[in-house]
Amino acid sequence: MNEGDPAVHGCGNLHKGVGTLPHPYNRGRVFRYEAFTADAESGVLTCRYELDGREFAERFTLPAGPRWRSGAARAAARLVFLLAGVSYYKTAAPPVIDLGETALTEAELAFLREFYLQGLGEFGYRNHLDLSSLRIEARRAPAEAVALPEAQAEASGERRALVPFGGGIDSIVVVERVRRLADVALFVVNRPADRFAAIEAPAAVTGLPIVRAEREIDPQLLRSAELGFLNGHVPVTGILSAIAVLAAVLEDRDAVVMSNEWSASVPTLEYDGRPVNHQFSKSDIFEAAFRNVLGSASASTSASASASTSTSASTSASADPDPAVGPDPAVGRAPRLPEYFSWLRDRTELWVGQEFAALEQYHGSFRSCNKAFYSDRARRLDHWCGHCDKCCFIDLILAPFLPAGALRRIFAVTGEPLDNPGLAGKFRALLGAGAKPFECVGEVSECRAAVLLAARRDDRAGHALLAELALEVGAWPDAPSAAGAVAMLGPVGENFIPAGYR
Repeated sequence: MNEGDPAVHGCGNLHKGVGTLPHPYNRGRVFRYEAFTADAESGVLTCRYELDGREFAERFTLPAGPRWRSGAARAAARLVFLLAGVSYYKTAAPPVIDLGETALTEAELAFLREFYLQGLGEFGYRNHLDLSSLRIEARRAPAEAVALPEAQAEASGERRALVPFGGGIDSIVVVERVRRLADVALFVVNRPADRFAAIEAPAAVTGLPIVRAEREIDPQLLRSAELGFLNGHVPVTGILSAIAVLAAVLEDRDAVVMSNEWSASVPTLEYDGRPVNHQFSKSDIFEAAFRNVLGSASASTSASASASTSTSASTSASADPDPAVGPDPAVGRAPRLPEYFSWLRDRTELWVGQEFAALEQYHGSFRSCNKAFYSDRARRLDHWCGHCDKCCFIDLILAPFLPAGALRRIFAVTGEPLDNPGLAGKFRALLGAGAKPFECVGEVSECRAAVLLAARRDDRAGHALLAELALEVGAWPDAPSAAGAVAMLGPVGENFIPAGYR
């Protein structure tokens, strides 16, 4: 998403074409991580950064209380600090990142570098920037084995899951599946004093408690054009994942359960031999690396900065010594951090669509259209816009499983996208006959399967656009077979789901 405009929640894209820049740009020299502080009484985490003399501060407000003083909270807060910096780095994209007093393990250094390089892949592609020579200077922290969090949950026989919730079909399906297996709370992040109806309405349908966090980005980001900043997509799901881990620690929950499906791992395109994935921080690569880092984060938090050596290839971590976040009370034990995994990792969007079709209680409240998440309330829609890439994709992926009349009621305000011949180009792009949009949409093969399955429905007989698209897809040599389409309705690939959560 773009941090300044248009949305705080979702995947809005400012740039419309390759290399389209809003202004001439000047790359900075060095981006520095300054410090983070946490206040247990107010529940506020403040992260500070600096770029060539310009200072930035981002604040996160979560439930206050004594758990902030645990070693696990310190470790989780430190991860938020590490990942949130990407929003400020990209204002000038300098060639050097200096971690200052924060030390990293080898695993964390490798993870952070890939988070910047792949997470900013779309940003670099659209701004014609090659970030491959990025150098991260930090201190080395010793790696240390950390006890697996699921062992605690299995020993107690109690599972307490936190599910980040965005109000779309993916998180709704995950909530309904995981609530059968664990005590579930939703997790929602908003700007201060702002809530999105597109999240609140389906959240109310779940009837589950909501753990909330407020994220206050530095107001300078809202003046990006005025201040001459570079702009573009950042790996926001990675940032939200770290915030969710911190929230889970504070709420004594053993797992953060994401809703990132199989197709999120498929790159949007390849450029100069490198993948560019709009959904990198929803991918299996990110999930595996973040899980690995959660295992080493606790050791890094307690590492002494004075015992570290400066290097630009490896590092160790030290946090700002705020008294509100003290050492773990269990002396000699590494603090446990929650499990982190996506419940949909081995599931296609086609499978999700089939599951969601049966959840009729949500059909009148869910919304995935990005225009529901504009930060400017005057521009925020209270209905599906009916013509963006997300609207087209949701209509397409549900069309095999929902009656045509049900989808027309969902899109009643603006009309169902499949009824609009003017949107044929957007549907063809989803099917691979055009550039795949930089959006959180499904993979080409599952979109093709959706077209073929939907066109066979009796209530779609005589539907001109759908019939035309199905005829085109069916003529392609790589069109999915009937058996191939059925296979997409089962598990594909691997997952990281621990025992007890499937």
